[in-house]
Amino acid sequence: MDGDRVEIDGGIMEGGGQILRVSTALSCLLGLPLRVRRIRAGRSQPGLRPQHLSGLEIIRDLCEGKLEGGEIGSTEITFTPGKIKGGTHVADTKTAGSVCLLMQVAMPCVLFAASPSELHLKGGTNAEMAPQIDYTVMVFKPIVEKFNFTFNCDIKKRGYYPQGGGEVVVQMSPVKELSPINLTERGTVTKIYGRAFVAGALPIKLAKDMAAAAVRCIRKEIRDLYINIQPVREPDDQAFGTGSGIIVVAETSTGCLLAGSSLGKRGKNSDKVGIEAAEILLRNLKHGGTVDDSLQDQLIIFMALAKGVSRVKSGPITLHTQTAIHFAEQLTKAKFTVTKSEEEDPSKDTYIIECQGMGMINPNL
Repeated sequence: MDGDRVEIDGGIMEGGGQILRVSTALSCLLGLPLRVRRIRAGRSQPGLRPQHLSGLEIIRDLCEGKLEGGEIGSTEITFTPGKIKGGTHVADTKTAGSVCLLMQVAMPCVLFAASPSELHLKGGTNAEMAPQIDYTVMVFKPIVEKFNFTFNCDIKKRGYYPQGGGEVVVQMSPVKELSPINLTERGTVTKIYGRAFVAGALPIKLAKDMAAAAVRCIRKEIRDLYINIQPVREPDDQAFGTGSGIIVVAETSTGCLLAGSSLGKRGKNSDKVGIEAAEILLRNLKHGGTVDDSLQDQLIIFMALAKGVSRVKSGPITLHTQTAIHFAEQLTKAKFTVTKSEEEDPSKDTYIIECQGMGMINPNL
């Protein structure tokens, strides 16, 4: 500690941008000055990339904070938060950096702002190594809203690797506090649906091929359910650049949503893209948890902030989730426990993530 500045080692555990997102969001919320060293030390190109810098800048702007060391390639930053304001804020990665990861860092903060916020997030909407915007809207949104808040996410334009050029507008109003969630009953899968998309120079046939391959793959395991994967060609005025991909979502009788997704790239067979998404979905269905691997770590910060005890049943705990828990515990008074789930079926590899939340109260409301 330097005075009362919290020291964060950005190179431990997952060693990537997530440490930066979780710790700066919590720093902003709790009014804790922060120093993060060894930023993304676990990555092939360590230090801040455009996307991480945009995330830091939007947090700085949201709370009129001070950011030092905020340049591309920087491996150390200090951040001094101010008071969280609402209003309109723009973050632009100017690359295909993920708008969904920008949303991840900003959303917890604007929930505790003084007034409603509108975030204009620019970059890649369907980017590698990040949730696709379709996942954010179809899976993340309905589940995270169980913490008792709502947000609107308007996809103005889709953008793909390498140029980006996408834009989403997120609108949300602040809350007094977050309610805990209890996601421990999987139920049975009642429907499977999704979308396979192409944009720019690619023919709709690719989307149809991805969808058909995904359906064939799922059919081998799940025979009796109707599977509805829509092939779509994104309208030219609503997409920048050329891209393709697929998301497949399974919905259960208890309202759980689990997904698998995959992106097309040059030289990758469209059948393979569809099969990859289907296999990820099937793997997530097999473990018996109520959330998939991509959602697991995204819920941690909300569980930490909520008032009361949250419980989530998941598959094997990912390194991203372990990392989020580590830094949430370091910075808040939340307490997490992870226990192997007492399943009747020993073949299921499930865990209960339990959190006694810190009960963050919005001082502005």
